[in-house]
Amino acid sequence: MFNNEEVIALLNTIDTFVWGPPLLVLLVGTGIWLTIRLKLLQVFKLGDALKLIFFAKNDGHGDVNSFKALCTALAATVGTGNIVGVATAIKAGGPGALFWMWMAAFFGMATKYAECLLAVKYRTVDANGNISGGPMYYIEKGMGKKYRPLAILFAAFGVLCAYFGIGTFAQVNSIVEITQITAGIPVTYTGIAITVLVAVITIGGLQSIANVASKIVPFMAMLYLITTVGILIIFADQLPSAFASVIDGAFTGTAATGGFLGATVMMAMRNGVARGVFSNESGLGSAPIVAAAAKTKWPAEQGLVSMTGTFIDTIIICTLTGLTLVVTGVWKGDLNGAAMTEQAFSMGLPAFGSILLLVGLVLFAFTTILGWNYYGERCVEYLIGVKAILPYRIIFIILVACGPFLKLEAIWILADIVNGLMAIPNLIALLALSGVVVAETKLYQQHLKETKAKENA
Repeated sequence: MFNNEEVIALLNTIDTFVWGPPLLVLLVGTGIWLTIRLKLLQVFKLGDALKLIFFAKNDGHGDVNSFKALCTALAATVGTGNIVGVATAIKAGGPGALFWMWMAAFFGMATKYAECLLAVKYRTVDANGNISGGPMYYIEKGMGKKYRPLAILFAAFGVLCAYFGIGTFAQVNSIVEITQITAGIPVTYTGIAITVLVAVITIGGLQSIANVASKIVPFMAMLYLITTVGILIIFADQLPSAFASVIDGAFTGTAATGGFLGATVMMAMRNGVARGVFSNESGLGSAPIVAAAAKTKWPAEQGLVSMTGTFIDTIIICTLTGLTLVVTGVWKGDLNGAAMTEQAFSMGLPAFGSILLLVGLVLFAFTTILGWNYYGERCVEYLIGVKAILPYRIIFIILVACGPFLKLEAIWILADIVNGLMAIPNLIALLALSGVVVAETKLYQQHLKETKAKENA
């Protein structure tokens, strides 16, 4: 069924519609509106937010500290999209797409702040004594009971995305394909290893996932940063022209060259914004689910910590990928996606570039599985109750085990569609509750002023 060309063509049509101008305008427009209402908070409070990653007091009620909550969100957010997605965006929209990814991230930081603030404010405690939160809760509790159908819609899309989209098949297929091509490891062996690891980690719930994420995420981010910065140093003489092509391409388009077919300004904008949003997930409603579990007394404090996730994901990691592709010139060739990125890494670091990219891709994909396992779990609990958690985990593990042997071309498209549909209920709630976000922000800022005054007294 899924390999049928007609079905794939239909899904592509739906995907193009869902991720068309209306949703992109809603996503970016919400970010612009929140940026205005919060008075450029992502600029003036970024330094404080970065400090809070490591120095938050973690003295409130919650399941995990702020750092682990951020790492779990980054585990799900920083995925193959940071490597493959950036390459796809630049191949379709030219270097100028990178500029529009930056714009999506800039306004997306305000969106991420708002949704994670609301998640903490409206969180609740389930029958097992664990924290539950996310868009489904702030839709119902913040907007009112009559909007519960909107919350149910979000949760249903969340479960679908965890089970059949980003959470299982898409990532597992990426891992087995990469390891088989690069290292020659049989699909069965890789599949068994992934399934066992996922089972051991996810059966332990959020604490187990967060503990693993807080160790893997910093390592994989630093490994990728060192590798890409190393390549950029080698091609340092190309950096000025690379930045020039990014800016020029964003406003004037990019002419055809080599295997690149050329791109208009609209192509650069659409691909940059779409891939940027898909990469950092600002506004999609996924990150608030784990942000709700953070130990904090102040919703705005966790909002600031979570906001750095978009900064790290897009402004740092996606930028490094994009510049690596541009300075090496591989974007002008015939390759696309992971193959294009692999060529860039091999050019920059001939001896071990491919191996470092392999490690990065595997870690990015594996941690995405862990993060989305938790997102889906919270969604299924909202829909059915705590009794559904264990069956959900078992089904998730079974689907991970099936993933390596399913060559489902339509899965990535389906994941795109469901992710986009998740965003709509969440964005409606963010616009409706923007006044609450502003009020909570003022309360937190007043608290900081009073605390500072006491310390100086």
